[in-house]
Amino acid sequence: MVLHTYFESRAWSWRELVSILVLVLVLVPFFIEFLLANFLLELFHDDLYSGTLVGFIMSIIFMLAVYSLALQPKRLRWNEVGLRKFQRSYWKNIIGWSFVLIVVSILILIVMDIVGIGYENSKTESVQAHLTPIHFVLGFVSAAIISPIYEEILYRGFLYRWLRSKYGLKAGLFLSSFIFMIVHIPNYNVLPVTFISGLLFAWTYEKTKSVVPGMIIHGTFNAIALILTAFG
Repeated sequence: MVLHTYFESRAWSWRELVSILVLVLVLVPFFIEFLLANFLLELFHDDLYSGTLVGFIMSIIFMLAVYSLALQPKRLRWNEVGLRKFQRSYWKNIIGWSFVLIVVSILILIVMDIVGIGYENSKTESVQAHLTPIHFVLGFVSAAIISPIYEEILYRGFLYRWLRSKYGLKAGLFLSSFIFMIVHIPNYNVLPVTFISGLLFAWTYEKTKSVVPGMIIHGTFNAIALILTAFG
């Protein structure tokens, strides 16, 4: 299957898109990120513990949604959302794009700091305030493993492919990255970085037909950000 055929083929209809967007933009934010998160925060009195558990629950919900709404009804496999091998020669691109994303993100954060916009959030503050081995391990698993896996499958593997097949390359890149940015509200201070990273992850999917390179870059970037936050 050639590259343009894969992305231009219509694997899903509006029904699957609307169902998953309602889950992503309405149901999960209210019931999981608001109600359940507040309950867990009251239970643990720790943003990192509650946030990690919420992220794990979200990953399960989103993966079940992709499977039950987009794959299983049409008897499709996970490779339809980009879970497939990529060429070994692309590793140099992965390294290069990881470096670019880190540099661009640092420049953005420097500019934000100059204009007086902070970029800390409750999770990073919790890591800094209670830097213990268990806190670091939990933060690492959440940021560098769990989030990159389910976010790349959902936002690139499903969402980007759907938008790309319907509206083309540029619209697919912009719209999927914009939605990826929106779902990270209320962390307004890192939204520019989130949008840029969304563009880059979608581009690696475009070039390889695999979400795995995006997962690797995503996980590497989050891991470095966590390390700099914890020990910087």
